[in-house]
Amino acid sequence: MIRLLGFRLLQALMVALLVGALTFLLMTLLPGDAAYRIAAGRYGYDLVNSAAAEAVRAELGLDQPLLARFVSWVGHLLVLDLGNSLVSGKPVTEMVAHELGSSVRLALGAVALSVIIGPALGVLAGLRQGGWIDKALLLISTATRAIPHFVLGVILVLIFAVSLAILPSAGHGTFAHSVLPSLTLALGLAAISSRVARDATVAVASSPYYAFGRLKGLSGCRVFMRHGLRNISVPVVTYLGVQLVYLIEGVVVVETLFAWPGIGHGLVHAIVQRDIPMVQGAALAMGLMFVLLNTLVDLANHMIDPRRRDA
Repeated sequence: MIRLLGFRLLQALMVALLVGALTFLLMTLLPGDAAYRIAAGRYGYDLVNSAAAEAVRAELGLDQPLLARFVSWVGHLLVLDLGNSLVSGKPVTEMVAHELGSSVRLALGAVALSVIIGPALGVLAGLRQGGWIDKALLLISTATRAIPHFVLGVILVLIFAVSLAILPSAGHGTFAHSVLPSLTLALGLAAISSRVARDATVAVASSPYYAFGRLKGLSGCRVFMRHGLRNISVPVVTYLGVQLVYLIEGVVVVETLFAWPGIGHGLVHAIVQRDIPMVQGAALAMGLMFVLLNTLVDLANHMIDPRRRDA
């Protein structure tokens, strides 16, 4: 456990440095004048001119060498200061914390829905290997996973917001606003977790210890709960850790599509406005969130599988 936490801490430090360096480099390589974009974000595109851009350039030190600006950012990072937004002037930490809270609520809803939908259907298909449920689930999960986030989101909007008019198409503020974006993310996660659960169920159901439990006279439900469920849970939980990349990637697209005020939505606007501190802060938060969630997955597997505790 101590080795695991130490490794994850080291990984978090490496992620912070690499994410900061890459976002800084990529933002500086984007075409166009960053000072002009920032001035346009402050004053509006109709009011900005060359004088305003030069004033912003001098104020923010955009004429300084790139290395000096990056070293300054690293120095502030060591004291947990991400600086201020170049557009709004607000502290990046406060803005990221606010947006991250919205993204976490959306991600938790997506994971909860995917756990309810995917593994349950996968176990049902695995216990009836080769049946019509198994074949139908394979077709549906393959088709769902192949559809990009933005296409799946548009399909759900057309069904539930336009045709049925039972859910809002975009926005935030109520529980109903979070249903469609959470479901968009959840369906992609559930598509693969159902296959993972199905394959794990088939492997467990054909194992000698499972057959021995039935031979002892245990009912199908009892042997599944005592000897099958925990062994099936390990690969499913491990899969969730792998698919966190899919979740974090999808947050950027889904939040933009549904106008959800999360970290992905804020990241897109910061990139357009060339708000480098905000881009670095948002990307850093997403990278560290990935490390944190992977740590939680490892701890969950440590609790589920006694073999890990004995190692």
